[in-house]
Amino acid sequence: MNIKRNWAGVVCCFLLFIAVCLSLAFHVKGAFRTSGHPELGLLFFILPGVVASFLSRGGEVVKPLIGAMLAAPLCLVLLRLVFVSSRSLWQELAWLMSGIFWCALGALSFMFVRSLFHRARHK
Repeated sequence: MNIKRNWAGVVCCFLLFIAVCLSLAFHVKGAFRTSGHPELGLLFFILPGVVASFLSRGGEVVKPLIGAMLAAPLCLVLLRLVFVSSRSLWQELAWLMSGIFWCALGALSFMFVRSLFHRARHK
């Protein structure tokens, strides 16, 4: 049971990172481009980090980060093969790396909020 709990954050982040990446590439891309703020879509990468940190034992940051790092190459291949992109390979790679950053920031944010609640509960 402990091994399953340790890998739940990695698997969850892996799947959610791919889902967010594909949904941004397929559905949401045009909506943010027309508003003039295409970078706002990157904020959706916070969600996999938060959920994976919640599922990880002790709310770790490393497990969501591993899941996002494993999902990024698969997302890059899917984006290059399935979707016609106007961006270069380096731009796609930079976009995915910033997605990994936002995912880790989501995990860190969850840990921060959890520590605040833990501290308030023990006072």
